[in-house]
Amino acid sequence: MDRKKEIKILLWIAAIFSFAYFMPVESTRFKEAIMAMFDLTKWYAQEHVILCLLPAFFIAGVIAVFVSQGAVMKYFGAKAKKWVAYTVASVSGTILAVCSCTILPLFSSIHKRGAGLGPAIAFLYSGPAINILAIILTARILGFEMGVARIIGAVVFAVVIGSAMSLIYRKEEKAKREEQLNFPDVEEKRPMWQTAFHFFTLVMILVFANWGKPADGVTEGAWFWLWSNKWYVTAAFGLMLVYSLIAILKIKWQHVAIAALATAISAFVSSSPLIPIIVAIAGLAVITLIDKRDPDNKEWTLSAWDFTKQIMPLLAAGVLIAGFLLGSTHDDTAMAGIIPNEWIASLVGGNSVFSNFFASIVGAFMYFATLTEVPILQGLISAGMGKGPALALLLAGPSLSLPNMLVIRGVIGTQKTLVYVALVVVMATLSGLIYGALF
Repeated sequence: MDRKKEIKILLWIAAIFSFAYFMPVESTRFKEAIMAMFDLTKWYAQEHVILCLLPAFFIAGVIAVFVSQGAVMKYFGAKAKKWVAYTVASVSGTILAVCSCTILPLFSSIHKRGAGLGPAIAFLYSGPAINILAIILTARILGFEMGVARIIGAVVFAVVIGSAMSLIYRKEEKAKREEQLNFPDVEEKRPMWQTAFHFFTLVMILVFANWGKPADGVTEGAWFWLWSNKWYVTAAFGLMLVYSLIAILKIKWQHVAIAALATAISAFVSSSPLIPIIVAIAGLAVITLIDKRDPDNKEWTLSAWDFTKQIMPLLAAGVLIAGFLLGSTHDDTAMAGIIPNEWIASLVGGNSVFSNFFASIVGAFMYFATLTEVPILQGLISAGMGKGPALALLLAGPSLSLPNMLVIRGVIGTQKTLVYVALVVVMATLSGLIYGALF
């Protein structure tokens, strides 16, 4: 009998029993926290899984199957020049426009393909942090200087945190580099431009399907036009995907045509844009799974499914916990979690070390969907939050969340995850202190 295992099981049983026994079901705060937990989970399922995560799983599958290990190592591995690896990784968010959870399958994919820890971590941080739409919204609503500080801080964070992780785990990275230097150059199955075309077509579908609504009162300009016509733009990239499936992946045009027709019909007969997205994803999965011409096409969907199985359960648990602790924060009618919002607002005033550190910690654990951090911060600032803590939360929040941490732990381990989170929190705290002193 494994004594440690049995003691662990006993402790879990005791903890769960104690929670059930002393559960404060009569408390209004507890009831609201439970409602906030389910409200956030419901919203996450309705608004985020179909539009963000499912496309992201397929994009990760492209990296895992169609992008060779040699190609990943060329830009992120031992053979890559450091300035190339960190430049590519640190600016990746400008085209991805993803949140802290959507970046996870992409990070997991490039890490498994041999990317160095430093560039992979830089990519993990920068994906959500340098979201160009969020930075524009930040500058418009929270002030130009806040927008500039956010983009400078995000780029610097990505490079510094990635470099620090590489330095801390230099022995492991050295062994990986020596192994990769002996890795033979494998000829690409198809021209790189074709794989890149297929990849970026999927990325653009992800970006425009999630294009955020402009600030209240904005009724003109490129951003407003793209938001008003985002489904037409998304459909245009969908046609490019049809071309890619037929001309690049060599899937039978009849199968692709049937899937495209089903998607088009569902778009005309449905009042919800989610229905054609579901039909399109289901159609894509079916035509790739039954394809007999190239086994990589079937492997693409199977790889996406592997990422789904690995990531979705942890994300679901993380969203539930985050909603219970910090509340449902996706709109103006947000419900408070077990930790009252008034406590948070009162603790992030001024520009002390504690207020910046506390803002960084709250941002690190709270879940922010793409673009939602700006209106939430606007409310906190109006409630007395200092400018320094506001920037600290902006730099820690979008790239981290409790669901995000749980998944990262499964990819790189507990120790590396703790070090990564600590680096983000410390740098966000220091950045908030400096910004608060200047402005």
